[in-house]
Amino acid sequence: MTVRLEPGTAAPDFALLDQDGETVRLADLRGEKAVLYFYPAAMTPGCTTQACDFRDSISSLQGAGYRVIGISRDEPATLATFRERDGLTFTLLSDPDHAVHTAYGVWGEKMNYGKVVEGVIRSTFVLDEEGTITLAQYNVKATGHVARLRKLLGIDA
Repeated sequence: MTVRLEPGTAAPDFALLDQDGETVRLADLRGEKAVLYFYPAAMTPGCTTQACDFRDSISSLQGAGYRVIGISRDEPATLATFRERDGLTFTLLSDPDHAVHTAYGVWGEKMNYGKVVEGVIRSTFVLDEEGTITLAQYNVKATGHVARLRKLLGIDA
């Protein structure tokens, strides 16, 4: 059974490469609020929809003090292509061995077209300035998720 993180717990630490091959650490986010979202694969239909929704909402999220970071198993070069192709203006991180996915409880069994498979459970975490989880959402839908998240955070479009 995959461990699920709850609000009030410290976000698991990480050091991952971004789309440019630069290391980003959880410690780098201290002092600012962050939205970490885990998605299955760059440039797939659902993941593109979700990423573009974050892109289109980035002004309101940043205006409310949130930094958006997407995390997938894709290699940095693929993330760079995804970012360029879709005009994404936020950081994308590479977790190819899914160690960070596992630490956040977003790697495990899920239903895919009626079959149980092991993989990425689309999820979002909101962190406060100290790196504490304030919101943990598992099994989110790609479409409409960002609008629901903004509503939960009290952020207007």
